[in-house]
Order: sequence, then C-alpha cells, then structure tokens
Amino acid sequence: MAGPDAVDWELARRVAARVARPEPFLGSSAYAALDPSFRRLTAEATELVAAETGLPAAPTPTREVVTDRTGWSTVNLRNFRRLIGPVIARADHAGDGRLAPLGRRVAGAEVGVLLGWMSTRVLGQYDLVPPASGATGADDDALGPTGDVVYYVGPNLLALERRFAFPAEEFRLWVALHECTHRAQFTGVPWLADHFWDLVGAVLDGVRADPTDLLAALRRTAAERRDGRDPFARGGLSAALASPAQRDALDRLAGLMALLEGHGEVVMQRAGGERLQNAWRFERVLKQRRAGGSPAVRAVLRLVGLEAKLRQYAQGEAFVREVEAAGGRELFDHVWRGPAWLPTAEEIDQPSSWIARVRMSEAASG
Repeated sequence: MAGPDAVDWELARRVAARVARPEPFLGSSAYAALDPSFRRLTAEATELVAAETGLPAAPTPTREVVTDRTGWSTVNLRNFRRLIGPVIARADHAGDGRLAPLGRRVAGAEVGVLLGWMSTRVLGQYDLVPPASGATGADDDALGPTGDVVYYVGPNLLALERRFAFPAEEFRLWVALHECTHRAQFTGVPWLADHFWDLVGAVLDGVRADPTDLLAALRRTAAERRDGRDPFARGGLSAALASPAQRDALDRLAGLMALLEGHGEVVMQRAGGERLQNAWRFERVLKQRRAGGSPAVRAVLRLVGLEAKLRQYAQGEAFVREVEAAGGRELFDHVWRGPAWLPTAEEIDQPSSWIARVRMSEAASG
C-alpha cells in the first residue's frame, strides 16, 4: 500500500508559497509588533469570550501564533496530510499501487494552489489538528505547534488595517474574539471535538476508488440538475459526487459548522462591548470581502465548496439570533448538551423547527 507520498506534499508546499507571494509587510516593524499585540489581545479575548458564552474555561492559556501566508499553508498541509493521506493510500491500494508519479504531482499542485490562494484571504484560524492516522511524515514536528493553537495571518491583517484605516487594537481584538470563541467551543464542550472528527471520518471513510461509484454519483448529479435542484449547493463538487451516506454526514457537518461559525459571529459582535466602537465597519468590510470576487472566482469557490462555507457565517448567525429571540441563551445552550441536540442543516435554515424539536423533547422528559 502506498504511504502518504501518494500526493507530492513537498510540491504542494512550494506551489502554495508561490501562489501566496508577495506577502506584504514581512520584515517590517509593523509585522514585528504583531506578536506582543496578539499575545495581549488573545488573553483579553479569552476572558471576554468566557464571560459572554458561559462555556467552561480551558485548563491552559490560549496559545497564539502570528504567522505569514506560507506558514499558514504549511500548517494546513500537515492537517491535509493527516486527513486525506489514508484516503489516497486506499485508492492507490485499490488500483494495485498504480498511482503514477505524474498523478501525485498533479494532486500536489492542486492542493498547493488551493491552500496558497486561501492563505491570501484568511485572517485567523483556531487549529484543531486532526487525530494522528499514521499518514504523517517525519517532518510534521517541524511545522509548528500542533493542536489547540490560534493562528493569525499577519500580512493579511496588516493589509486590511492599512487599506481601510482600521484602528489596529480594535480590529485585532475583534478577530481574536472570533477565533477564541471557536477555542471555547471545542475546549468547553467535552464531546464536540470527537463528534466533529467522527463526522469528518464518516465522509472520508466513504471515499472509494470504484469507478461504478463515481458513475452512480454522476447520474445522481445529472438527475438533480434536471429536476431544477443545485447539486453543488451542499458543498461543491465533493458533495455533489458523495454517496447517500456521505451526504448525510456532510449535511450534519454543515449544520454543525454553520452553528459554530454563526455563534462565533454573534459572540464577536457582543463580547467586545464598548471596546469595539468600529465593529460595524469591520463587519461591513468583511462581509463585502466574502461576497466579492469575479465571476470566475465565484465559480471556482462554488466548485470546491468554499461558497457553501462562506454562507455558513450568515446562516448560522441568523439561527443563533432567532433562537435567542425565542428563548434567550438558556434555549440556545441546548446545542451544547450532546450531538442529538445539534441543529441539522435544514434546521439551521428553519430555526423554528429546531426550537419546536427542543421544546417537544423537553416536554416529553419533563
């Protein structure tokens, strides 16, 4: 069976670095000042998020790392390698190990282009590293801290601050609040990380190299388009070609991610209080930035599933606000009780159905 080198990961790393260039402000005094700034603001954000959400505080302080675009891509390549290495190895084994070197280089280039482009857009990320699967390389330990780390992509943050004349302290705290909310979610809800990786595993475990599976998926996609449905709406090409079991896992994963992103948006807007006088400006610019791009860029985002990811912010935020309007944080906090209490993708779009389900369950148990 082929190992993790079924993808040329080193080529992916080089391509990502090339796509990400130029990186503004590297080597400048402004970039050097980001480390102490985010060290202080991340600690403040952690306390503000705990007070706003009521989620239990993590036993350890938040670790923050300011990185450049290449550094962000490299860390995420490590995560890709852990996640999809076994999937590619299975495909290679099913094909009697005949994944050609050219195919591995093409796959590496594709991953590199995607991550390199994303590295020019992302501002911060809470890094929940995938569980080790055996598909790791000897150089993984050299890729930076692993797990429970908040990353900030310095060049992108500085570029936005300069372009829109954002007050640096406010904007950085605003970004830190969102990422620290994700940390609070995964460290404060004991079952959440395992459930997330179970859903990811259910999607990846269904990936097979059987051509008949691909043909069946293509027929389903064509039938959906004939019926006037959009097969790419769930999450791009991968969702369109997924099996029924994978689609179920993808829908549950989409519901979870919309919830977490929407909760992060709401907490980010509230937790800063009077400290964030310009939050409305930050929000307006970021929403325009997510919605921007040429038709060609939008088509690519749709194909690879990133358009669906961007919709999760607005959908999840609307869900949180409607639930809280109906029953305050007491009602919303039911989502943290266990996987059965999480909203589905359909309930994210129709919060009233989740509210009704929760109240019915409460009445039955009471």
